[in-house]
Amino acid sequence: MKNCQTARLASFLSAALLMFSLTVHSMPASAAESAQNSEEKAMNRMQRAEKNRQKFLGDAQSSLARTDPELIAMKERLLYGEIVGRGTLNDRQRMLVTLVALAASQTLEDMKAHTEAALRVGLSPVEIKEALYQCAPYIGFPKTESAVRLVNEVFAGKGIALPGRSQGTVTEESRFRDGLAAQKAIFGDAIDKMHASTPEGQKDIMVHYLSAFCFGDMYTRGGLDLKTRELLTFCIISALGGCEAQVRAHAQGNANVGNSSVPMKAAVSDAAGGISRRFALVRGCLRVLKRAAQEPPARKKMWTPGCAGSAC
Repeated sequence: MKNCQTARLASFLSAALLMFSLTVHSMPASAAESAQNSEEKAMNRMQRAEKNRQKFLGDAQSSLARTDPELIAMKERLLYGEIVGRGTLNDRQRMLVTLVALAASQTLEDMKAHTEAALRVGLSPVEIKEALYQCAPYIGFPKTESAVRLVNEVFAGKGIALPGRSQGTVTEESRFRDGLAAQKAIFGDAIDKMHASTPEGQKDIMVHYLSAFCFGDMYTRGGLDLKTRELLTFCIISALGGCEAQVRAHAQGNANVGNSSVPMKAAVSDAAGGISRRFALVRGCLRVLKRAAQEPPARKKMWTPGCAGSAC
């Protein structure tokens, strides 16, 4: 009996020692493998960042690259190593989104570099200008003009003739009618109900200015199609912050013109680089998109582009 117990104890101790030995020997290998994987991922992110930075910015370097290299490295690895390449936007769409986000947030220090990048990936001067003109109804003319002046400096340095060919399509007589048609193309017949319910004292703003200026003077212009303008409007309003109702309405407007939530989410992600990495705004916009997608169709029809309670 005693010999049997001794044998069982010896067997147990042998197995325990074997397990301990395997554990001890496997721990350094596992840690080394984990460290190697992390290093490879980090290197891949660094390599992607450098490759994408070269593609968009060429050899241009931030003025802080020498004095604050760690800050710039964090920014570029996030922006060019992670954000760029996500989603479904192509490079040209990505740069349009970035330009309007920079203008809306007035992060103008990067406007020239990203104008160069926009030209580098194949955007035309007309497309760049039209994207910035689209900002005017939402951020105002002074901020739009500040961005346009910097773009003009880049164009002048490259010998691009200014002014470019006019993209306007409306006359003084047709701007309200054509604007209303563009408005309805996005938001449907709910616009008529909005006009009818607008108090007399607000009709100049809610009816005339909105339909004639925002949609007539801007949305009908050439250079960008309706889907692109509505996507950019969504990004502009998102970058402003504090405009949840407007973001919500234009999320639905994008869906109405054929922009699914996929490019809108990608646009918000890319816009993160143009709104000073203000991720609270990005998260807020993503929440709006999620709620809009979950609303029943009857509720969605109630959101129309009026500045009081929905969108401009």
